[in-house]
Amino acid sequence: MVKNATPAELKKGGVILVDKPATWTSFDAVNQIKVTLKAKIGHCGTLDPLATGLLICCTGDMTKSISGYQGLPKEYTGIIRLGAVTETYDLESEPMDHKPFEHITELQILETTKQFTGDIMQTPPIHSAIKKEGKRSYDLARAGIEVVLNARPVTIGEFEITKIDMPEVHFRVLCSTGTYIRSLANDFGAALGCGGYLQLLRRTKIGNFKVEDGHSPLEWKEIWKEMKNEERNKPQTEETL
Repeated sequence: MVKNATPAELKKGGVILVDKPATWTSFDAVNQIKVTLKAKIGHCGTLDPLATGLLICCTGDMTKSISGYQGLPKEYTGIIRLGAVTETYDLESEPMDHKPFEHITELQILETTKQFTGDIMQTPPIHSAIKKEGKRSYDLARAGIEVVLNARPVTIGEFEITKIDMPEVHFRVLCSTGTYIRSLANDFGAALGCGGYLQLLRRTKIGNFKVEDGHSPLEWKEIWKEMKNEERNKPQTEETL
């Protein structure tokens, strides 16, 4: 990505790193960029509305390269809250089935991560965009229709516990594309016997792209606005007269 690429250059084709804010859908974030640039645009992997972090957006001719970015490994940080579960595996739904967690030790937590490291089989959340018989799984689930999704292979290269402040377990995960961190949180809590759900999630890396090199959609809007103002206020040379 050319960090100081102008809107005109990005219309032809470029890569934009977006730091998606919480509560925004990935569509919201991409659409804001699209409206600002008035350019063809696509993104390389969605984030849940409550999650924050890195979205890679391709514009113009670079949209042809989206598939190449989609397969890159991803890094996340977040918090798993133990002692309850939710239907969506995160805070999109209310915690329920509360269980005691005080007996869970730090050693148990650290040992349990080993079950979820390497090549594993993972069942996606039924509240996901995966299609079942032509319909989105979350639409079927919201309609009260029973949904059964098959487990699929994913790779979790690293599952590091960075802090334990019970019932909150802070983590960092490096994983393959297709991994659901919500499912990881749910399965991790189940393995500990007390339940768990994803309380917080941030995508920090996609391949070698880092979230700290990105900007929120509204920040990008201001950056490009300033660029246009600077271009407009440039003194004319003899060549441009």
